[in-house]
Amino acid sequence: MGIYFSFYRHVQIPDYLLLMALAMLILAISGRAHSQDDFPILEGPYLGQTPPGSTPEVFAPGIVNTVELEEKEGMFGADINTFYFVRGDAENTYRHLIALEYKNNRWQQSIVFEGETEPSVSPDGNTIYFQNNYIEHSNAGWSGLKSLGLPFANERIMRLSAARSGNRYFDTFSESLDVPLRFSRLINGNYEAPRSLGEQFTVGRYNAHPFIAPDESYIVWDSIRESGYGQSDLYISFRERDGSWGPAVNLGNEINTEHAENYPSVSPDGKYLFFDRRVRTENGRKVDIYWADIRFIKAMRPKQ
Repeated sequence: MGIYFSFYRHVQIPDYLLLMALAMLILAISGRAHSQDDFPILEGPYLGQTPPGSTPEVFAPGIVNTVELEEKEGMFGADINTFYFVRGDAENTYRHLIALEYKNNRWQQSIVFEGETEPSVSPDGNTIYFQNNYIEHSNAGWSGLKSLGLPFANERIMRLSAARSGNRYFDTFSESLDVPLRFSRLINGNYEAPRSLGEQFTVGRYNAHPFIAPDESYIVWDSIRESGYGQSDLYISFRERDGSWGPAVNLGNEINTEHAENYPSVSPDGKYLFFDRRVRTENGRKVDIYWADIRFIKAMRPKQ
């Protein structure tokens, strides 16, 4: 350490370069993105984690969630053998989409994509959406970044979620934060002009980061509303028999807190809800990925 600080005094490296170097060092130590030598051996599904009850718990502490960095936007792929999440620093100096994949009888970690955020995995697991763009998986691996094209290319999408039918649901960033959640149907190979899901999706300061169930039977998203528990809360709406969407229902005070809950997703087996919780601290904020048993959501579904 003495040699390091002596070098710093004489050369006067700019502070931002030191911060970037420190951030990358932390990532190398905590992520081990290209080497599996020190990655822990995990046995069983869900990265070997003991499933939670209805009270949310931090998912895979020390493996997914770390002390030094921010982990967010977590979701499982189609076969529950791959868990994706974004790891980066609070200043967004860098951010990586990380994959923890079960292959060769063990969980292994790699970097899928660098520099993009707000991912969403398609129901078949072969496409990952990033706002207005996407990447595709083939036998050769993941493709480069591609544009979604019209009618999505000109939209200020934060997060897009696709159903099994190909229909796409998404939010829109707006300075006034009054744009509702919208959807675009896939009809004969083409996407129609986006339409609002309904007035219940534009209440409050914003409505964002939707997750659509693969069968389009429900949608979960985050919103800031006067009736909420604090900052942004998670809400759910169920599809009615006539195809319309039911009222926005707050997921309750076991899921939502005085902090910000964001980026919901549900595991492909329909058992667990994943989401971010962003806690304000003296030094800024702490962001972790949580998970909870989803049976309480099934109990919310109106009887038809």
